[in-house]
Amino acid sequence: MLILFLIVLIDLIGFGVIIPLLPFYAEFFQASPVMVGMVMATYSFTQFLAAPFWGRLSDRIGRRPVLLVSLAGAAMSYVWLGFAESLWMLFAVRAVGGFMAGNISAAFAYVADITTRENRAKGMGAIGAAFGLGFIAGPAIGGILAGSDPLNADYQSPAFAAAGLSFTALILAFFILKESLPLEIRQKLAKEPPKKRMAMFREALQRKNVGLLIGLTFLATFAFAGLESTFAMWSRRKFGWGPEQNGYLFAYVGLLSAFIQGGLVGRLVRRFGEAHLVIQGAVALALGVLLIPFSQNITVLIIAMTVAGYGFSIISPSLNSLISLQVGDDEQGGIMGVTRSASTMARFTGPAWAGFLFGFLGRDWPYYGGALVMVIVVVLGALSLKSLKFPEKTGKPSHKP
Repeated sequence: MLILFLIVLIDLIGFGVIIPLLPFYAEFFQASPVMVGMVMATYSFTQFLAAPFWGRLSDRIGRRPVLLVSLAGAAMSYVWLGFAESLWMLFAVRAVGGFMAGNISAAFAYVADITTRENRAKGMGAIGAAFGLGFIAGPAIGGILAGSDPLNADYQSPAFAAAGLSFTALILAFFILKESLPLEIRQKLAKEPPKKRMAMFREALQRKNVGLLIGLTFLATFAFAGLESTFAMWSRRKFGWGPEQNGYLFAYVGLLSAFIQGGLVGRLVRRFGEAHLVIQGAVALALGVLLIPFSQNITVLIIAMTVAGYGFSIISPSLNSLISLQVGDDEQGGIMGVTRSASTMARFTGPAWAGFLFGFLGRDWPYYGGALVMVIVVVLGALSLKSLKFPEKTGKPSHKP
């Protein structure tokens, strides 16, 4: 588990490096707020197309090969990003990078392989902590490398730094990471006819409880992705910020997320249960997003981002854990791939929708809309989360690496 954590962490630091850079990069090529939203959405759109494929492939050939291929693809896409010379090239780079992002669904499936059903939320939270830590160091590094001036930012250095980090993660995975999925399960699944992406998606959504949980995952990610994709434009217009200031704020949110998902979420699950944490996280995310437009100074803004970050940091691993607990051990990769597809669908529709609201209704409207979406999650969750399966306390992992 420690090796997987380190690999995901290093890779996500690389991903985080370019987060504060992209909106400014797109505006450097004269992109409108709507087009900035589309640039942010492109990565997730192609990731959505590829995630079920990578997830199911990891069921058939193992988690390790998928992780290796996707890490190599990420490194190459970051190198290309450093040489982007136009808006269309920026779109193309992000499309390729998203398609090669099979490492996340494979990592979640790896966690499902090596954890017991009763401590699955803790395992998912550990990977969530890698996300959080990646978003501590990554945006701060990217912001420092790009600079504080939104009109004269350095766009190459952060991209090449991200490529180097993904390559480092690839080397670690190649030499140290062991396969987690037993050979007998891979052989069994390899004999089954492959399922088409939409058939997998439809089958997962039709399963009792699973469809509801995937839908809630979509809505929560939709709201948070809208916040992430428009915040740099909002802060530039509100406070005159550049990549560096945005990088520091995203790093703070990452620190908060790492603390919550790395240490706090396991205790919260034991005290309240995953279902209650879903409701709690949805309420916090709604309040935090709604508070952003009313932030007239940095103190209020930090409070708003703290509440929103807390909400998303507990709702995400809780939903992943609940979904994993509803299915069998030999279905983890496929279901996690579909779940990741729902998340990535939200990560391309959310920024596109938020960019549209930003461009046509004003800079505050993505946050009003995001708060409304989370109110819907609270209502659906309160009405529907009572019929879920919960783990039997066997103490035995699904299977060992």
